[in-house]
Amino acid sequence: MSRPPAVLADSLRRLTESSARPVVLIDGGAGSGKTTLARQLADHWPAPGVVQVVGLDELYPGWGGLAAASLAVPDLIRGTGFRTWDWRRNAPGDWRSLNPAQPLVVEGCGAITAASRALAGLAVWLEVDEAARRHRALARDGAEFAAHWDDWAAQEIVHWLSDKPWELADLTIGTESETWCRCWHNVRRVLDPRRVSSVGRAPIL
Repeated sequence: MSRPPAVLADSLRRLTESSARPVVLIDGGAGSGKTTLARQLADHWPAPGVVQVVGLDELYPGWGGLAAASLAVPDLIRGTGFRTWDWRRNAPGDWRSLNPAQPLVVEGCGAITAASRALAGLAVWLEVDEAARRHRALARDGAEFAAHWDDWAAQEIVHWLSDKPWELADLTIGTESETWCRCWHNVRRVLDPRRVSSVGRAPIL
């Protein structure tokens, strides 16, 4: 498994050193690489084996459920578990327990809102153009996602217009290639403000 971008790894190290219970949110459009990045973070967490990763795919109550899962994220962060969604039966599934004392990574479309951001130490927005995202997502999920792409994209737009997750994020990462070819950051609490440009956003070279 490849490593996350250096700036993100550094941010994560600072977070784990300063927070008793680190919480990381990863948001972006379908096919932007959220699940891949979450796995990278888990594999390279400063204290291996302790981080819990939750994908919102486990919570969405079907193809129309982006908003419902997004609203559930704050309770997910504070709670001891959640009811999963059984996509095969299109019905509520098993209970998944979480340890509220252990680090948590939540990834998925809708993960970053003002309410969830207030409970997290680090938020990451993944920025990829729609054509690249669609190619990735349909290569992964095939015809089933293709049939729902337009409806899902419409829900994403509602989330973006109402929540503006990129404005709440500490890091914005472009993932058009497997080497994470573009990376910028907004500095809030975990990064060095000396690296910020006059407009609040600076390239990481």
